[in-house]
Amino acid sequence: MDDHTFDPARRRFALQSMTLGGGALLAGTGWGATPDAPNQTAAPVQQGGLSPRLTLHALDTYHGTPAAGMRVEMFRIDHGQRVPLQTVTLAANGRSEPPLLIGDSYRTGTYELILHADEYFAARKASLPQPSFLSKIPLRVRVTDAGQRIHLPVLFGPWSYNYYRGS
Repeated sequence: MDDHTFDPARRRFALQSMTLGGGALLAGTGWGATPDAPNQTAAPVQQGGLSPRLTLHALDTYHGTPAAGMRVEMFRIDHGQRVPLQTVTLAANGRSEPPLLIGDSYRTGTYELILHADEYFAARKASLPQPSFLSKIPLRVRVTDAGQRIHLPVLFGPWSYNYYRGS
């Protein structure tokens, strides 16, 4: 593909992502938000019927697809040291299936996820400069209430990534 052509699927994905993100920003400003007293202690709305869990959903913004097949390592941080918990491969929809933590394994604490972006892009034969700018993507999160559901949407490409707490 040369610089003058574009993939309609990638363009549609990018536009939908911007629309969704813009809508989320507008929802937090002006319509019922109180700028003087933001509510930073409230958790996202919980989905009814789902037990507490930690899940991940990775979306490849370079190809405009879910990150199917991406390898993710998970650690618990215990006294400043990483303790390996598991290594998962994301499903075709880019999600951790089953959840990363659920039931007795879902406890309060600090966790780190390492997404292997370099392996992921190499497996897809992406034409990127070598060495790659991003190799491993670290995500560190705290579970402060194991009674809540935490979902981590991750948007990533060869040069950047973003993640946030979803519901």
